[in-house]
Amino acid sequence: MTPSDWVHCGREFSAQEVAEVCATVAWLPGLARRELAATLCEHLGWVTLTGTAKIDACLEFLKRLQAAGLLVLPTPRPSPRRRSMPPRAVVEPLVEESPVDCTLSALAPVRLEVIRDTALATHWDDLMARWHPLGFQGAFGYRLRYFITAGELRLGCVLLSGAARAVAVRDAWIGWTAQARRQNLPRVLNNSRFLIFPHVRVPHLASQVLGQLARRARADWLEHWGFEPLLLESFVDPRHHAGTCYRAAGWQWLGETSGRGLARPGRSYHSTPRQVWVKPLGSDGRDRLCGVTGISRP
Repeated sequence: MTPSDWVHCGREFSAQEVAEVCATVAWLPGLARRELAATLCEHLGWVTLTGTAKIDACLEFLKRLQAAGLLVLPTPRPSPRRRSMPPRAVVEPLVEESPVDCTLSALAPVRLEVIRDTALATHWDDLMARWHPLGFQGAFGYRLRYFITAGELRLGCVLLSGAARAVAVRDAWIGWTAQARRQNLPRVLNNSRFLIFPHVRVPHLASQVLGQLARRARADWLEHWGFEPLLLESFVDPRHHAGTCYRAAGWQWLGETSGRGLARPGRSYHSTPRQVWVKPLGSDGRDRLCGVTGISRP
C-alpha cells in the first residue's frame, strides 16, 4: 500500500502528510512511542482546542499505518511497575433516600453543583451506575458532572460530554460542511446522562434543571476546560420518554436518529431511533458553528 489520503479521529491527512509521518518515524527510531507521538503532534499541529497534544489518537493512527505496511514503530518499552493502590475509601452516603414528593416551589432553590472533588465524582459515578436505566461505566475525554441540589438535598445527576460525531438531522439543522463539523464538533456538548433519583417526585423539576443547564453550561465549560461551547444536544428514547421536559425547557426537537451507526470501520450497529433535541448556547451559537471557517449557513 502506498501513502494516500487518510482520515483518523476526524482529522484528514494528505498523502504528503502521511509520507512525512512515515519519514519522521524512520528518522527517530530511538524515541519511545509516546515521545514519538508527542513530536508528531507538535509537527502536525494536532491538538485539542485547549492546545493539548492528541497523543493517544496519534498512537492509534501510527498503529494503523504500521498495519498497512507504511512504517515500523519502535518496539514497545515495558511499562514501569505500578505500586499497589490503597483500598478504595468508603464514601459516606451523600443522598438521603427518603421520598421527596412535593411541588417545585416547596423546595429550596434548585441548583446545579459542578463536581470537581475526586471523592464526590466517585460517589456521583456510583449513583449513576445504580439508578440510571443505561447504567454507567465512567466518563472519558471532555466531561462535566453536576449534582442537582436543593438546600441540603441531592435530587439527581447531570453529565455533559463530547458530542456524537455525526447525526444527520443535527448536521442538516446546523448547516455546516464536513470541514466545519470536524473543526467545531468539540463545541457541541452532549447531555449524555440526566437522572432524577427514583425517590424524588417533583413536577417540573426536570425542565427547571434543563433550563438552568442551558443558562450556565457555557460559563462552566469555559471555566473548566478553557474553551466555549456553542450548542447542547441530547438523545431521548421515545419508547420510554416523550421529551416533554426538554420541550418545556425551550429545547428544540429536530427529528430522530436513524438507529444505525458505525462502531468501527467495516462494522455497524443497530439500535432504536432516538429523538434529537438541541439548545443553542446564545443567539449566535448556530451561526458560529458554521462561521469559523468562513462558511455561511443557507
